[in-house]
Amino acid sequence: MTDALLVLSFGGPERPDDVRPFLENVTRGRGVPAERLDEVVEHYLHFGGISPINQLNREIIARLEADLEAAGIDLPVYFGNRNWHPMVESTVEQMREDGVRDALVFTTSAWSGFSGCGQYHEDIARARAAVGPDAPHLLKLRQYYDHPLLIAAFADGVRAAADSLPEHSRASARLVFTAHSVPLGADASAGPGIAGGHLYSRQVADAARLVAAAAGFDEYDQVWQSRSGSPHVPW
Repeated sequence: MTDALLVLSFGGPERPDDVRPFLENVTRGRGVPAERLDEVVEHYLHFGGISPINQLNREIIARLEADLEAAGIDLPVYFGNRNWHPMVESTVEQMREDGVRDALVFTTSAWSGFSGCGQYHEDIARARAAVGPDAPHLLKLRQYYDHPLLIAAFADGVRAAADSLPEHSRASARLVFTAHSVPLGADASAGPGIAGGHLYSRQVADAARLVAAAAGFDEYDQVWQSRSGSPHVPW
């Protein structure tokens, strides 16, 4: 029987002083030069040194709790992160203290691949190991890149954006889907080997196709963003 739900996310700084230690958590063990971190710190400070991700997750949790209550479902919802507070280890410890024995885990990444899926499995294992043998059992829910409700939400956003354009430019406007890039080698190894790899990029392509169709667009572009790491590694 499921006792609780854990919303597990990436985490982000909530004030300027958080930025550097947050980035050190993200890049730990990856050999990222200090001067590169300094550059990224400035990127965050340009936008006030605050990431919206934690607040957005709190809003999602509040809506989820309201829906559960309205449905008469008694299921406490917990919140933990990989890279910033509330850290998942502390959250799982709190779950143990609250008597949770079995919980589902919803991650805020819809995709397969190491960063979007495999690393969250590692986060779960690390948190349970830190808590000890009486840590709650945590079952991660499936990836949801093609879930009808997610596709519908994106399609609603696309249509709303198109409707907000000046009428004279709507016909010529181009729909562009963008997703976080990953090293080509990481994408090649994403997913079971028997499936041929490239599961991350294939899921992004599938989601773009489904959203475009639902929004009524026959043509669109799919692009990548946020390349990082060594310039010698192809992305």
